[in-house]
Amino acid sequence: MDEPGHASGQRIQIRNVSKVFGEDTAKPFRALKPVSMDIRAGEFVSVVGPSGCGKSTLMLMVAGLLARTSGDILVGGSMVDRPLTDVGIAFQDHLLLDFRTALGNVMLHADIRGLPKGDIEARAKELFAQLRLEHAMGKYPRQLSGGMRQRVSLIRTLVHDPSVILMDEPFGALDALTRLQVRSDLEALWMRRRPTVLFITHSVEEAVGLSDRIFVMSPSPGEVVEEIHVDLPRPRPIALGDAPEFGHYVDRIYRQFERMGVLHGLSVPGRGGDEA
Repeated sequence: MDEPGHASGQRIQIRNVSKVFGEDTAKPFRALKPVSMDIRAGEFVSVVGPSGCGKSTLMLMVAGLLARTSGDILVGGSMVDRPLTDVGIAFQDHLLLDFRTALGNVMLHADIRGLPKGDIEARAKELFAQLRLEHAMGKYPRQLSGGMRQRVSLIRTLVHDPSVILMDEPFGALDALTRLQVRSDLEALWMRRRPTVLFITHSVEEAVGLSDRIFVMSPSPGEVVEEIHVDLPRPRPIALGDAPEFGHYVDRIYRQFERMGVLHGLSVPGRGGDEA
């Protein structure tokens, strides 16, 4: 069993942050109502909500890649007013370069950031070993399965040991079984160093399986409608579906979606018993 490591992450403070696109046009689009979150250093937090509710917009603003309309975002006590550097970002598309090997794709961080190549290569090989991918280091993306490509993308996200990790549907393109394995791999890697993670997902089960806390968002324009503390032991089993405690959290979130009209009379996992 992996023991949780000392938290190496930074606190993320999101204070009444909103986003309106096209403010100066005749038809501005309000993507996000004022949202507030306080994410502790080393915490794994997920944001779930329907498509178009502003989850990805929020993540891009935390990364400093998109300007906010109002409010403040602080990472490690410093205001975010430009793209963050001490951050790892992962998207649904692995974004690997076809002409670089798996190791070469990971080493891109050293090339772009001017980091010590020896240190980064040693860290990369350590991560390849932890994810059972040593045999893939010299292969090109076209020679790897979808799950292997996503693991390489995960290694590239973690290789420079960022204090903050931002992930936007990173497992969305994977099949169900591969998602379970990569989710388990991510949890194990996070527990060793405990960076702060903001994880954007449509998958309720995935959020419960990974998170310390979950923020549930409304349909567009998005706002936080519920904050859920997930009190489940770690490391969490790769198959969580039969655990009553897991089903309680899943059911609670699905019921919230039903109340918001996102779901209509569906039979969902964890359903049964009295409403919490």
